[in-house]
Amino acid sequence: MKIVKVLDAKGLACPMPIVKTKKAINEIDSGEVLEIHTTDKGAKNDLAAWAKSGGHELLKHEEEANILKFWIKKG
Repeated sequence: MKIVKVLDAKGLACPMPIVKTKKAINEIDSGEVLEIHTTDKGAKNDLAAWAKSGGHELLKHEEEANILKFWIKKG
Protein backbone atom coordinates (compact mmCIF):
# COMPACT_ATOMS: atom_id res chain seq x y z
CA MET A 1 0.00 0.00 0.00
CA LYS A 2 1.50 3.31 -1.08
CA ILE A 3 0.53 6.19 1.18
CA VAL A 4 0.68 9.57 -0.58
CA LYS A 5 -0.37 11.75 2.37
CA VAL A 6 -0.47 11.40 6.17
CA LEU A 7 -2.97 13.46 8.14
CA ASP A 8 -2.23 14.15 11.80
CA ALA A 9 -5.60 14.75 13.50
CA LYS A 10 -4.45 13.70 16.99
CA GLY A 11 -6.00 15.70 19.83
CA LEU A 12 -8.87 16.96 17.69
CA ALA A 13 -12.47 16.33 18.74
CA CYS A 14 -15.37 15.51 16.45
CA PRO A 15 -16.09 16.79 13.83
CA MET A 16 -12.57 18.11 13.13
CA PRO A 17 -10.97 14.76 12.10
CA ILE A 18 -13.68 14.40 9.41
CA VAL A 19 -13.32 18.03 8.30
CA LYS A 20 -9.54 17.66 7.97
CA THR A 21 -9.90 14.26 6.25
CA LYS A 22 -12.27 15.77 3.67
CA LYS A 23 -9.79 18.58 2.96
CA ALA A 24 -6.85 16.15 2.70
CA ILE A 25 -8.68 13.70 0.41
CA ASN A 26 -9.45 16.58 -1.96
CA GLU A 27 -5.69 17.17 -2.29
CA ILE A 28 -4.90 13.67 -3.58
CA ASP A 29 -5.81 11.87 -6.79
CA SER A 30 -8.36 9.11 -7.26
CA GLY A 31 -6.93 5.71 -6.30
CA GLU A 32 -4.34 7.20 -3.93
CA VAL A 33 -4.28 6.36 -0.21
CA LEU A 34 -4.60 8.79 2.70
CA GLU A 35 -3.36 7.71 6.15
CA ILE A 36 -5.11 9.37 9.11
CA HIS A 37 -3.94 9.41 12.74
CA THR A 38 -6.48 10.47 15.39
CA THR A 39 -7.17 10.08 19.09
CA ASP A 40 -10.94 10.65 18.74
CA LYS A 41 -12.63 7.31 19.54
CA GLY A 42 -15.74 8.38 17.61
CA ALA A 43 -13.68 8.57 14.44
CA LYS A 44 -13.92 4.80 13.97
CA ASN A 45 -17.61 4.98 13.07
CA ASP A 46 -17.46 8.49 11.62
CA LEU A 47 -14.65 7.82 9.14
CA ALA A 48 -16.12 4.50 8.02
CA ALA A 49 -19.51 6.11 7.34
CA TRP A 50 -17.94 9.18 5.72
CA ALA A 51 -15.74 7.10 3.40
CA LYS A 52 -18.67 4.95 2.29
CA SER A 53 -20.98 7.92 1.68
CA GLY A 54 -18.26 9.71 -0.30
CA GLY A 55 -17.48 6.75 -2.55
CA HIS A 56 -14.10 6.11 -0.95
CA GLU A 57 -12.79 2.83 0.45
CA LEU A 58 -11.70 2.37 4.05
CA LEU A 59 -8.89 -0.12 3.47
CA LYS A 60 -8.13 -0.82 7.13
CA HIS A 61 -7.83 0.67 10.57
CA GLU A 62 -5.87 -0.22 13.67
CA GLU A 63 -5.24 1.11 17.15
CA GLU A 64 -1.72 1.56 18.48
CA ALA A 65 -0.91 3.23 21.83
CA ASN A 66 -4.31 5.02 21.93
CA ILE A 67 -3.81 6.35 18.40
CA LEU A 68 -6.32 5.23 15.79
CA LYS A 69 -4.86 4.84 12.31
CA PHE A 70 -6.99 4.68 9.17
CA TRP A 71 -6.15 4.13 5.52
CA ILE A 72 -8.67 5.49 3.01
CA LYS A 73 -8.38 5.00 -0.74
CA LYS A 74 -9.88 7.88 -2.68
CA GLY A 75 -12.75 6.85 -4.94
